[in-house]
Amino acid sequence: MFYRENGQFKTSYRADSQIFPIAQDRVGIALLLVFAIVGVPLLADEYLFRAILIPFLILSLAAIGLNILVGYCGQISLGSGAFMAVGAYAAYNFFIRVDGMPVVLAILAGGLCSTVVGVLFGIPSLRIKGLYLAVATLAAQFFVDWSFLRIAWFTNYSSSGTVSVADLSLFGVPIASPAGKYLFCLGFVLVFALLAKNLVRSGIGREWMAIRDMDVAAAVIGIRPVYAKLSAFAVSSFIVGVAGALWGFVHLGSWEPAAFSIERSFQLLFMVIIGGLGSIMGSFFGAAFIVILPIFLNQALPALGALFGISISTAVIAHSEQMLFGGLIVFFLVVEPHGLARLWSIGKEKLRVWPFPH
Repeated sequence: MFYRENGQFKTSYRADSQIFPIAQDRVGIALLLVFAIVGVPLLADEYLFRAILIPFLILSLAAIGLNILVGYCGQISLGSGAFMAVGAYAAYNFFIRVDGMPVVLAILAGGLCSTVVGVLFGIPSLRIKGLYLAVATLAAQFFVDWSFLRIAWFTNYSSSGTVSVADLSLFGVPIASPAGKYLFCLGFVLVFALLAKNLVRSGIGREWMAIRDMDVAAAVIGIRPVYAKLSAFAVSSFIVGVAGALWGFVHLGSWEPAAFSIERSFQLLFMVIIGGLGSIMGSFFGAAFIVILPIFLNQALPALGALFGISISTAVIAHSEQMLFGGLIVFFLVVEPHGLARLWSIGKEKLRVWPFPH
């Protein structure tokens, strides 16, 4: 009853094409941002920052990048973990080898290196698609894993293969506390989410979606498949590479190539499928689901077992997590292919006509 477009008049094209055309949405997003920037650092404890909020923000950013490629352009990728690794290791080498390199520039430079690798492995998409393209991007994952394991220069000749960063600062302000790391990641996520949202609403975004829906018809009406596909790989790899650098610098601090294994690629793909293909909001829903579900199972299953007098081991909990992920993916692919984002949209549509039946 209070969620209506009635009386919300627009007198310019710019006002009509804004991201949130309904005033209630703009107010809600503004309040959410104020709470995220001001309220969360004051209310959350260290465990909440390290276990939930920081991983959620970084994985949301990576899911946004992958969603541009898979959801908006329709190019299947199983190599997002490799692009995260390229971003992390490239940022690490820029940070330690260039004196006085600011951490933000190092992270963005890591994203640019990931862009180059992503475009390189995106070239096969000009001739192949579907399962064959998925195998080609999977080759990128294996190649990158082998490179960071075998070429010692990438790890600064570390004998253990582990790299670490410390003493991060932004404009002279140390990024050491959990709240500081959270705000640092939040800044990146807000900027790139806004950038991605505007990109998919622009001309290049419409080209991506035309290629996704029917590439032959898109080429007939004048869309260049080479430009559209490679630009999707470039933008996606850049955002995923930045997320990988944040994952290594901010969340892990010390990491090895196993931190960006093929399991990470599948995890990001699960986020996109569960959250919603072709939806920026769905990327946040998928990341929240993937981050919170294991914590919920670790707390709920032992309590449930104790209630019935059954001891549940950690191995059973881990296997239950994988089984639940698989079942949910099948469920969403069959019942609601557009994921949680579509359910959110249906709820908003129902709210806009409530209490009327239509």
